[in-house]
Amino acid sequence: MKTTFSGRKMMRYAVVAWLTVPMMSACATHPLPGPESGFRPPERAREATMLSKEDLALLNGPVDPVYRLGSGDTLRLSVFGRPEVSGQFLIGPDGVVTIPLLGNLMLNDSTREEAQQRISQQLRGYFTRPYVTLAVDDYGSNQVTVLGRVQNAGRQKFPAPPTLAEVLANAGAMPILDKQATLTRCAIIRGREKLIWVDLKALLNGDLAYNIVMKRGDIVFIPDSSETAVYVLGAVPKPGSYRLTPHMSVLDALAQAGGPDENAKPEAIGIYRAGARQVETISFNDLIAPQRAVNFGLEDGDVVFVPRSGVADLGYFLRQITPAVSVLTFGLTANALMKNQ
Repeated sequence: MKTTFSGRKMMRYAVVAWLTVPMMSACATHPLPGPESGFRPPERAREATMLSKEDLALLNGPVDPVYRLGSGDTLRLSVFGRPEVSGQFLIGPDGVVTIPLLGNLMLNDSTREEAQQRISQQLRGYFTRPYVTLAVDDYGSNQVTVLGRVQNAGRQKFPAPPTLAEVLANAGAMPILDKQATLTRCAIIRGREKLIWVDLKALLNGDLAYNIVMKRGDIVFIPDSSETAVYVLGAVPKPGSYRLTPHMSVLDALAQAGGPDENAKPEAIGIYRAGARQVETISFNDLIAPQRAVNFGLEDGDVVFVPRSGVADLGYFLRQITPAVSVLTFGLTANALMKNQ
C-alpha cells in the first residue's frame, strides 16, 4: 500500500533530497582529492590525532630498572636494637622524610639502597655500627590515574613503571555496563603540556608497539563509547548517526537505519572512510548474498550512503566539499529533518 505524505512531510523530504543531489553513481572506488591549502581541521580533530608507532617509541625512551623513591612512598625503617628510631615513615610532598634523631632527610629520587646507606651514615653520629634495613611498604609515588569509562577509576599504584596494557587491565577498561560498547582509543596526559592519543584498537589486536610504558603521574582517559559512531544517510527510513559496536558491519548499520527504502538505488550503496579518504560502492544484493563477501566491518567515522534513484554519487558530493566538516553537517541536517517527520 502506497504511503500518502502531507505537504509538510513532502517539503522535508524535498529538502533532504536537495541536500543529496550531488551523490551516488556506480563507480567502484574513488580516491578523494586533498584538502584545500587553507583548510584547518577543527581543534578537537587535531587534538585527537593518534601518534604513530615511531612517535610512541620516542616517548618511551629508556626505562630505569631501579625504583626511585618519591612523594607518597611509605618506608619501613628497622634499626637493630634501636626501636626509638625504627618504624614507618612517609615521604612528604616535598620529597622529605622525618626520622627521629635525624630530622628531615631529602630522599626524593633516591633508590632504596641509596636511602638506606644515607640513613645508616647519619645514624653513625649517634650509634656505633648501626645495623639498618629499609623497605618500601607502599609505592605511593608511582601512581597512574585512570579516568573515564572504566570499572575502577582512580589512582593505581605500581612497584615499577607499568605498561598501558597493565593499567587498562587493572582499571577494568573493558565494556562492563554495555556489552555493545567498543574501545578504539585512549588519551594519556603527561605533565602539563603533553596529550597523547593511543590507538587502542591496534593494541588490543596485539600490536605491542602501542603498549607504551607509563610514567609517574600520567593520567589515562578512556572516552565514552558513544563518541565512536558511524553514519547512515540517504534513502533509508532512519538516517543519522549510530554508535559503533564491536564487529559492526555495513549490513548491521543498514539494518539499524531500516534498510534501503522504496526510493533507494540499492545497487550503488556508498561507504566513505575518512581515514582512507575513499568511497567504496557496493550492491545491496551482494551484501545479503549467502557468502556476504563484501559485508566488511565498519570503523569510527564511516559513512554509509544509500542513494535515491536518478541522483549523482557520494564520491562526487565528497569531492566538492571538505570531508571533515560537511559529512557531519549533512548527517545532522538529515537526521534533524527526518526526526520531525
